[in-house]
Amino acid sequence: MTPILFRPADSVAADFIPFCWKGDYHLFYLRDYRDPQRHGEGTPWWHVVTKDFVSFEDCGEALPRGTKDEQDLYVFTGSVFEADSTFHIFYTGHNPHFRKVGKPEQTVLHATSPDLKTWTKDRSFSFCAPVEQGYEPHDWRDPFVFRNEQTGEFGMLLAARKNTGPSRNRGCTALATSPDLKRWTVREPLWAPDQYYTHECPDLFRVGDQWYLVYSTFSDRCFTHYRVGRSINGPWKAPVNDSFDGRAYYAAKTAGDERKRFVFGWLPTRAEDKDDGAWQWGGDLVVHDVRRHDDGSLVVRMPKSIRAVFTQRHPLVPRPVLGQWRTGEDRFSAASVGRCSMLSLGSLPEECLVEATVSYRKAGAKFGVLLRADDSFDRYYQLRFEPAAQRMVTDRWPRPGDQPFMLERPMEMKTGSPIRLRILVSGTCLVAYANDEVALSCRMYEHRQGNLGLFASDGIVWFADIRILTR
Repeated sequence: MTPILFRPADSVAADFIPFCWKGDYHLFYLRDYRDPQRHGEGTPWWHVVTKDFVSFEDCGEALPRGTKDEQDLYVFTGSVFEADSTFHIFYTGHNPHFRKVGKPEQTVLHATSPDLKTWTKDRSFSFCAPVEQGYEPHDWRDPFVFRNEQTGEFGMLLAARKNTGPSRNRGCTALATSPDLKRWTVREPLWAPDQYYTHECPDLFRVGDQWYLVYSTFSDRCFTHYRVGRSINGPWKAPVNDSFDGRAYYAAKTAGDERKRFVFGWLPTRAEDKDDGAWQWGGDLVVHDVRRHDDGSLVVRMPKSIRAVFTQRHPLVPRPVLGQWRTGEDRFSAASVGRCSMLSLGSLPEECLVEATVSYRKAGAKFGVLLRADDSFDRYYQLRFEPAAQRMVTDRWPRPGDQPFMLERPMEMKTGSPIRLRILVSGTCLVAYANDEVALSCRMYEHRQGNLGLFASDGIVWFADIRILTR
């Protein structure tokens, strides 16, 4: 069975460029073979189509990479747009060899198609950074094209850098406008907060009366962020929690409409398939269903179409490991004040969905789920909730040396308010959701099999409606 999270064979998927058309989601992505000796240098755009984020039609290569002497040796990120029954791709032509000979490393290029399947590169189009307007020449990428209904013009957002100021604070979201998608005029930046090295993969959409600007950064943390504005021109303000997921979710862009929208990012692999290996560029597709919260912030949940395919119940086999547990068919509790309690629930399939509802008493409690634990519970991954710190974290045991936990997300928790969990496990991938609002993705390389467990410490904790589901 094909893994639930999409990844191309013999390669990884980097930035996804999603486009929703007549109910289908056309996902273009940067395909990286990580094998220049066999596949050559550069990255092409590949194209798959899906309705449910479970089954994918492979449409093959959409934009082939150029030669070492051409601008688009690496076909980097862009956007797909329809106008007058023609589909347009504006994309980044990246060639790292050009910098050595005094040419821009990055330029915006163009291609068209009558059907989203067959694309023709427009060899006459090239849009470079205007150095005379204060931009660096080699960072001019990730064009996102949209129609400004207020002005009737087309707009283009770009990941750009100003050429003055401290090096790590020059990033901005550049703006260009056009009457016809051919002639582009660079305006004042849409957003230039002097906060990041650059704002990669910009995306812009509206829900109700608010606008949302999405971008990714790597200068302080590798995250996809968003900002909220009252108009298409901002001002752009940060919500309390300004991300869709954690550090292991990058270059995310959205597609949909005002009624339903999804965000598409990738869960990066780690070097040498190790839990402490360096994070790498590219990995597996992770799709979140985006919803607007009452306060205007955005929250995410598992897409219903992915949840729907997990229908088979895997048996629970409860076995106390530490502490005293009260057990039922799918309900377990531990009075674990001043101690740690652990419960094994038996084997965990390599791919499955774990669901549970957790309640607790005492704000200092720590509790959660153990994944792929060995029979002695000396080795495992951990999804841990810390109400006192208001965060959800992924952890592992044993940890090498004095390393901290793996990843974290801020999460509001209140005593007496249950936490609803959905935890997707697939190969080395972990994607956890809490309360249909908070997501945290991670990798699990070094323990490939084991048991599902529960744990609690310094509080009274109830786990109810526990299910292990498979396809």
